[in-house]
Amino acid sequence: MPQIAVDYSERLADRFDRRGFGVAVNRLAVELIGATPNSCKLRFRRVEEPVVGADPDTYALVFVEFQIFPGRTPEAKVALSEAVLAALPGYLAEEPGAAPVQAAVNIMDIDRDCYRGTTLDAPAARSGVR
Repeated sequence: MPQIAVDYSERLADRFDRRGFGVAVNRLAVELIGATPNSCKLRFRRVEEPVVGADPDTYALVFVEFQIFPGRTPEAKVALSEAVLAALPGYLAEEPGAAPVQAAVNIMDIDRDCYRGTTLDAPAARSGVR
């Protein structure tokens, strides 16, 4: 834990260093909320048509959402949110005339009693099984 999702506008695809940002976000989670490195699970989701405000062409979008186990202080969550927002510009390549990027971070506690996760071993090769 944490589960981290990053939604981003499709038009950022060529200028967003997702792998670098993902590594940075995972490190921030370890540093600021005490996550263990191997427990950070981050996925990126390209959003084809985000609409921010009344004009869909005005802004691009990056939205980072953390789902974490309860117990972190509000101060730790604020520190993580602020650090993620501060890091983001370093992973967006400059592009003359590009739309400004609306960015946001949300951190939610999940129900520890209901959450389940595991690591699955790779399935053994089975001849003749499809």
